Amino acid sequence: MNSLNIDNIKNRTSVRTFINKEIETNKLELIQEYIDINENKTGLFGNETKFKIVKGNINPNKKEKIGTYGFIKGTQTFIVGIMKKDKENNHLDYGYSFEKLILFLTGLDIGTCWLGASFNRNKITKLVELQEDEIIPCITPIGYAENKMRFMEKAIRLTAKSDHRKDWSELFFNTNLLPLTKNQAEKLEIPLEMIRLGPSASNKQPWRIIIDNEKVHFYLKRTPNYGKYLAYDIQMIDIGIACCHFQISSEELGLKGEWTIKNPRLNTEDKDTIYVCTWIRE
Repeated sequence: MNSLNIDNIKNRTSVRTFINKEIETNKLELIQEYIDINENKTGLFGNETKFKIVKGNINPNKKEKIGTYGFIKGTQTFIVGIMKKDKENNHLDYGYSFEKLILFLTGLDIGTCWLGASFNRNKITKLVELQEDEIIPCITPIGYAENKMRFMEKAIRLTAKSDHRKDWSELFFNTNLLPLTKNQAEKLEIPLEMIRLGPSASNKQPWRIIIDNEKVHFYLKRTPNYGKYLAYDIQMIDIGIACCHFQISSEELGLKGEWTIKNPRLNTEDKDTIYVCTWIRE
């Protein structure tokens, strides 16, 4: 069964509290097989993300663990996503490939959570033997979700408004920059809704979509000063996640298209909104 589907987009949720249970060997083998396939780690524009499964104990004698500053509890197994620096469209492809992996794991009933800042990078770097031309924007813990949330997890979700999604009128538009209705979206209604359901850093939901006949233009509406101290573009990674959800749901519905980067030069009248890429329906 293909786990890259609409149901798993709907079922995916961020898990920060895990039960004390090891992932079965056969599932770990399935995950390793998945991340070894080039197609699964290559983004829409050709950049490859390297994934590594790591165990948290660097020095078992000292019981030294991967630090997540209290954000994650109950697992010390993680998947690290490694990206090449200074490659064109690398952040976009990174978000796309990593979210595909997240959805694959969802299909195995394995809990995940995008972590972009709340982990000890020095310890992770040692574990994966990071090269000079590589960077680790994000990791995810993996394991089985605890049914009951900790107080801290509830507080994190409340602060980020994790269960809140922006209305269609804030995200999807026609070429006149008027809000797009679900009826106007026609066959694209479900793929657009799958974008709306996507995870994003601090739940900023920075994707903005303009429907231009058979073209779907993806824009990034930046949050001023957000992530400016990071060594990577966290909000461009979010757009990769949006592209992933759109591509997977479109394929499942039999909607074929191709991706390109060709700015339509539409006047968005917003200096913080930038064009990223376009899907063209065949």
